[in-house]
Amino acid sequence: MRYLFEDFVLDIDRRELRRGANAVPVAPQVFDLLEYLLRHRERVVSKVDLIAAVWEQRIVSDAAVTTRINVVRSAIADTGEEQRLIKTLPRKGFRFVGAVREEPGTVGEAFVETPSAMKPPDKPSVAVVPFTNLSADPEQEYVADGVVEDITTALSRFSEIFVIARNSSFQYKGRAVDVRVVGRELGVRYVVEGSVRRSGDRLRVAVQLIDAVSGTHRWAENYDRTLDDVFEVQDAVARTIATILTAHVRKAETQRARAKPPASWLAYDCYLQASEAFDRFTFRSFNVQDIYEARRLIEQSLTIDPLYARSYALLADTYNTVWVIRLDDDHLNPAALERAMQLARKAVELDPLLPEAHAALGAVLTWLHQHDASVAAFERAIALNPNYADWRFGWALASAGDSRRAIEVLKASMRLDPFHGPLLSFYLGVAHFMLEEYSNALAIMRDFVAQAPVRPWGHAMLAMILAQLGRAEEAKTETAETLRLDSTFTVSAKSVAAFKREEDHEHFFSAWRRAGFPWPSPTQHEQHAVSAKRP
Repeated sequence: MRYLFEDFVLDIDRRELRRGANAVPVAPQVFDLLEYLLRHRERVVSKVDLIAAVWEQRIVSDAAVTTRINVVRSAIADTGEEQRLIKTLPRKGFRFVGAVREEPGTVGEAFVETPSAMKPPDKPSVAVVPFTNLSADPEQEYVADGVVEDITTALSRFSEIFVIARNSSFQYKGRAVDVRVVGRELGVRYVVEGSVRRSGDRLRVAVQLIDAVSGTHRWAENYDRTLDDVFEVQDAVARTIATILTAHVRKAETQRARAKPPASWLAYDCYLQASEAFDRFTFRSFNVQDIYEARRLIEQSLTIDPLYARSYALLADTYNTVWVIRLDDDHLNPAALERAMQLARKAVELDPLLPEAHAALGAVLTWLHQHDASVAAFERAIALNPNYADWRFGWALASAGDSRRAIEVLKASMRLDPFHGPLLSFYLGVAHFMLEEYSNALAIMRDFVAQAPVRPWGHAMLAMILAQLGRAEEAKTETAETLRLDSTFTVSAKSVAAFKREEDHEHFFSAWRRAGFPWPSPTQHEQHAVSAKRP
């Protein structure tokens, strides 16, 4: 089914919005919201209707719904006061009022290769969806997630295979979906699914490889091992799948370089739980207690195995995070950034072939304004794993003065991670802003704010973009919201948002001043950060 209105086409089968010959990038939730409005255009739909259909009854504020509607309006160029396409009816809801023509879709039940934003790449492509936890204890869910993450990581090391990032694959967690739908939405030819059952010190893993085009099974296997052998199971699964997939490209034997496993299952178990806690902070809670929980579990992991590089890299990320974001007294504290640097270097020293270690180092170097070294560290991570996606590389490039390449890198990350977290969109918007592409930056930043309304940086960037576009009153509103969320926000900005090139620094902060942000005296932490900016 396709909906045609003005010069737009919303293709339901391809999950694609196009304007003329060009694809319009929209988040999955934005697509679903627009589809619902079009499908029910004969009536007014209430916010309750939208929350039930699009947010699946999750608790959502009225403001969040309204903000998301504004993102839909931006995507279809309905941003004027006349509301020519989507009409807001006060205290009632919304209605799509534009002229619409429906056409039957040309895509059937099976996947047909037609030009689309999610067309599978030329080389074999795969997504590892969350395994089902068959253990009696639902608290063991993280074990199944850890097995999936490690298989995904191992597969990613084969340069012959395009592997969807973990975050996007995990969007299907707890959902019964047709693998052909997964293939279409993620743009892959193969899907790996399975189950994990943990009982005492035994672990049973069932895995199957499915052709997402036809829905047929290509391979299946069961593994019954002790917990100490789980790394062998993960490695065997990854090598078997890789051999099958790479056979479509060449018959040469593939090489691998997997992360060094810890000395015991218990250390790995702690690492998995720590990773889950840190992801919970990054993608959902934004609660510093989740960072503290991650650290506690990492310390347990390192007590058992003090040579496990992945734990050091993750611990570095926690200190890097609290330095950047105002969560506790470590915000802008040079000791926290120094701690992150020591841990990241330790991770690289222990496992020079671990992409996460080099990325953790690159992230710290960005905030220390060692821009060339930061970019080199991220490039090393990608050289080790061509499928490695990290939104922080985009910021490293933008702050180093290469925003054009930052956009390329971030868009490549979006392809590897179609259901990426909001921070990737944030830095894509920043990159467009630095190139003075303000209209592009505005649509992207509105989407970020809709997804993360409590993060002050989104409102601040929105204020700056609006100010550059000459929309002073709207900019003033966003500036006020930024300071409402964090009254000390301006101190952070002066320390964190520093650039390699003076012209970029001046461009950024001229927009800052135009948006009406105050310019306070630096704190002790900020004075240290500013002094570290210029060697």
